[in-house]
Formats: sequence, C-alpha cells, structure tokens
Amino acid sequence: MRILLVEDEDGLREVTAARLKQEGFTVDAVDNGSDVKDYMDAVDYDCVVLDIMLPGKNGLDVLRELRAGGSGTSVLLLTARDAIDDRVKGLNAGADDYLVKPFHFEELTARIRALLRREPLQLQGNVLSAAGLELNLGTMKVTRGNEEIPLTQREFSLLEVLMRHVDQVLSREQIEHHMYDLDFDGASNVIDVYIRYLRRKIDEEHEEKLIQTVRGVGYVLRTPADQS
Repeated sequence: MRILLVEDEDGLREVTAARLKQEGFTVDAVDNGSDVKDYMDAVDYDCVVLDIMLPGKNGLDVLRELRAGGSGTSVLLLTARDAIDDRVKGLNAGADDYLVKPFHFEELTARIRALLRREPLQLQGNVLSAAGLELNLGTMKVTRGNEEIPLTQREFSLLEVLMRHVDQVLSREQIEHHMYDLDFDGASNVIDVYIRYLRRKIDEEHEEKLIQTVRGVGYVLRTPADQS
C-alpha cells in the first residue's frame, strides 16, 4: 500500500520512510505542506501520515484543504505531546487518527494498518481473504487452502493491491501507483512480469484461476462467482 509521509524533520522523515518500506509499504516523503496537493493530485495514496508542525502551510491547513477538495484518503496526524488543542482541531477537521511524538515505530505501523482495515473489503483482523486465498498483513504469509505460498516482497505487494480491489479491474498504471514510489523508473512491462510470477505461485496448481487479464485494460483478482 502507498503512503505519503509529510514530515519536515529530516532525520525523522528518512528513518520513518525507511522503516515503513521495510514493512512492505510504498512511501513517498515530502518535507513541507505546500507540496502535498501536487502529490495527492498525481497519486492515489492509501494513507497520509501528516505532521502538524510544518514550515509554511501547517498540517491542519493541509488537512482542511484535502477534505474541502473531497479527498477521503485516511490521514494520521503527528502531533506534539502537549498540543491537545491541535489534536482536537485535527480530528474535527477530518483526521482519522493521531499519534503523539515521540512515538514508537511499532505503534505507527499498527495505526496505519488499522486505518487501512476500515476499507470495505473482506478483512478479518490482519487477514485479507478471497476464494480460499488468504494474505496475512501482520506475518506477510499467504495461503491458498492449506498450502503456504512463499512470495517475495514485490509479489506480496502486488497481491495485496489485487486483494484490496477484488473483482475490480486495475490498469497497470493504477497497480504501479500502489506498489512503487515516485522514483520508480522500471521497465514498462514490470507489472506483467510480476503478474506471471504470481500466477505460477497462486494459480498454476489450481483449477480455478483467480488472477485474470482484461485485454487492453489491466488485471483483476476475480472470485469464482464473477468469472462467468
């Protein structure tokens, strides 16, 4: 899943972005509030981690502009320990959650995953499921039936995107936006390559093929009832 991290403290921003990437998230990082709208216009983010104390346009102003513009993207605010008024204003302005600085990284990832669980999909605890296929976001394990399927981090990320959009056809560009940051400069067929890898592991040994190609459009993880 793709996250926009907005934090002006260079060290904290770099460490947080690196740790989130280690957890399997795709992360774009920006050091000011003025550039957020440009990033949001360019990319369909799943979550924004937004510091309130930013140079120039602060986090509360950014949040108000996002909500006024109709954005429903989940926003987690980072606030100072004693800034109770800012936390109240942030929640009233449309924040989905907040985390007090300094924070434990494990709590940040837990809160992000909790926000992502609010999406309307088949999710129980940390597990995405569709047609006997299960993806555990906490352990990063994938099973189909009783068989565990080992995946690389990129394969896992691709499958997570497909399973969060079950029965929804996604273009290659949409998939790339969820899997890679803005520095991505891969080959034009990189998504096709990873789809082939996934099919070998997910579908090859099963009669029901879940990963479908929609010619000229993209790919979809389709449940058996919708394959007719």
